[in-house]
Amino acid sequence: MSELSRVQPEVVPELEKEQRLSLIQCEALQFVPASASSFPVATTKTGYYELPMVKEPSWSWEVPLYFFIGGAAGSAGVIGAVARLTGDRSGLVSHARKIAFAGAVLSPALLISDLGRPARFLAMLRVFKPQSPMSVGVWVLMAFSGGATLSNAGEWLEDRSPYSRLTGLMQNLGDIASLLFGLPLVTYTGVLIGATVIPAWKRNMALLPAHFAASGMAACVGLLELMGHENPALQALGVGSALVETGMGASIELNPDPAMKPLKHGPSGWLTRLGGALSGPVPLVLRACSFFASRKRASMLRKYAAVSSVVGSAITRVAWVHAGHISARESRPT
Repeated sequence: MSELSRVQPEVVPELEKEQRLSLIQCEALQFVPASASSFPVATTKTGYYELPMVKEPSWSWEVPLYFFIGGAAGSAGVIGAVARLTGDRSGLVSHARKIAFAGAVLSPALLISDLGRPARFLAMLRVFKPQSPMSVGVWVLMAFSGGATLSNAGEWLEDRSPYSRLTGLMQNLGDIASLLFGLPLVTYTGVLIGATVIPAWKRNMALLPAHFAASGMAACVGLLELMGHENPALQALGVGSALVETGMGASIELNPDPAMKPLKHGPSGWLTRLGGALSGPVPLVLRACSFFASRKRASMLRKYAAVSSVVGSAITRVAWVHAGHISARESRPT
């Protein structure tokens, strides 16, 4: 008869939990072959059953590209809607709508590619879960895509249809949807990766939404400036985004938390710093210099700042995803 079976029923409730577990383990060890090793012990180095304590994200290249395109498209939707409300006639509205529409088409395609099957993407639309950043983000993406498509369709039909009121209504409804869902589309990806157990992401939960918003706005402004727009409002948005990105980079560098190591050291650290520099200090200096340069030189400096912002925004998304992989791989939870 085993040791555990000899314990009287009236005594068992009085035993501490640790004692009961020890007795169960001692009994189970009697059935372990002598050639086998003892029970596996979870450690920070080997994990549990040779599995890591924190699982790495399974995302491939589609996800950081989606983060970049979605951020630029969401910002474009907001800029286009505001520009139309303020009566802009420079073609800025049309170009902003086109960027938003391109993002509305590419973003679902990238998500479906990452998921592997369209059915998995459609399955996320079966229910709406406010407590899930992924569920909220998918619905925001679909609402924004519908708005961007509607506004572009209304613009395309404006000169081809006799029903001007209908095309105007389409553009109005599309712009309203783009404005309402554009900002959530820009920021939700930061909330999404912050709401995980991966240390480098979780410790920056409050920083990531604003960081991604500024990065997405900088990318959108850069794309519009490369299309030939030199609107003073775009310059102001570019300066503001670069200031925020500079502050975010300084915050990351000055944070002594050990979980920030992947953002400061190794390939992921260099990527983070490169993306931060191209999104923050470099365009900020170039835009500041453009205020004191001649018209032709100022235009050239703004073009350089636009290229730097777009490239920096793309690298930033790749750097954060790469840092998440490193953080999960090297995490040492208790």
